[in-house]
Amino acid sequence: MGIWSPAYAQRSDGSLSIPETDDGLPGVGPIRRYDWFRNLWSEKRKQWAAKTQADQGAVVFFGDSITQGWGDDCGNTFPGLKVANRGISGDTTRGMLLRLNKDVLALNPKGLVMLMGTNDLEEGADAAKVATNIELILTAVQKHNPKMPVTLCRVFPASASKKRPADQIKAINGAIAEVAKKFPQVTMLDTWTLFANEQGDAKEPEFPDLLHPNQVGYAKWGAALRPVLATQGLIETEPDTFKPEPGFVSLTNGKDLTGWRLAGSKSTPAGEELEGKASTTDGRYVAINGRIVVTTPPEGRRIQQLYTKQEFPGDFVLKLEFRATPNADSGVFIREPQLQCRDYPLAGPYKELKQYRPQDWNELVVTVKDNVAVCTCNGEVIEGAFKLPASGPIGLEGDHGQMEYRRIRISVSK
Repeated sequence: MGIWSPAYAQRSDGSLSIPETDDGLPGVGPIRRYDWFRNLWSEKRKQWAAKTQADQGAVVFFGDSITQGWGDDCGNTFPGLKVANRGISGDTTRGMLLRLNKDVLALNPKGLVMLMGTNDLEEGADAAKVATNIELILTAVQKHNPKMPVTLCRVFPASASKKRPADQIKAINGAIAEVAKKFPQVTMLDTWTLFANEQGDAKEPEFPDLLHPNQVGYAKWGAALRPVLATQGLIETEPDTFKPEPGFVSLTNGKDLTGWRLAGSKSTPAGEELEGKASTTDGRYVAINGRIVVTTPPEGRRIQQLYTKQEFPGDFVLKLEFRATPNADSGVFIREPQLQCRDYPLAGPYKELKQYRPQDWNELVVTVKDNVAVCTCNGEVIEGAFKLPASGPIGLEGDHGQMEYRRIRISVSK
């Protein structure tokens, strides 16, 4: 099955309306043809066609009613970022495949954010069909521009009462995660865990109708996207101007991975020289504008460690800030033991913290005295008696999700 068949290409030229039948169309599964949807689909696409030149180089948000409902400028969630909202209420993944070229790729996007699949469920499509259409979309995107960053959001939770039960959404998310592994330019974002309750359904305070987010929900989605968009170079492009306070020395030079070493792992041998390099060869650890970013691994989970070349005996105070994508799992090695550093409310182990700021910067302070550390997050004690060996380096672990570290500095007692 090809992405674009000759029959489809011929009769879609110049047309922004839904084809009357599925004959010769790419993809699999449902295409909606209700009167209200036909009208909306055609009207939205006509409006966008008139803006094709004006929207060149935008970051495109591509989806259904959840995306459309965010508004033309995505609620001004990303000030200074040129965005183009290409969400159509009620659309399915096959419908989005049909309009990909004119609505998205014609804009030569600087980046792409995709959320899709929930309406396929309501129409009775299974996970395999959704995954097939998303793979066709990503294949076309890759052919258009293999370097364009793509953020693929997991389908949000909903409710069985909306014909979108949790187990079926989980199946879709599992299937599209497998598809994403084939495309290096794609970053998966765990927007399902971000919103799901213990039963795997949407929460009314964020999704009043158990399907569409309110302002609270959109704010959480925007916050979840921000760290990934920053790593993709789309926002937060200015270097950090922070200077360590008196008595503290920075463990990074703000430009590259000089002073750090990569530990051996199943996927990466030890011994890679990082002096003067902004990234490890596999792209897992990247220095960006004063941050050390542990990127989301394409395979979903990969355990790796980056350590300082220097070791730190005696007493010291270590300070740093970290920012985690939803459900991200990482850690800070203090000499040898690992202090769990995660998106704490979702990934634990410190789920009850009152001062933690999800998907924002949080300060970690580790005070070591007589080989015992007191560790705080934004002033709250998370470990009161963390036992350490006599000496060792500082390390940053990668597991799953994205974690960023900045302002990593140390004050060693004399």
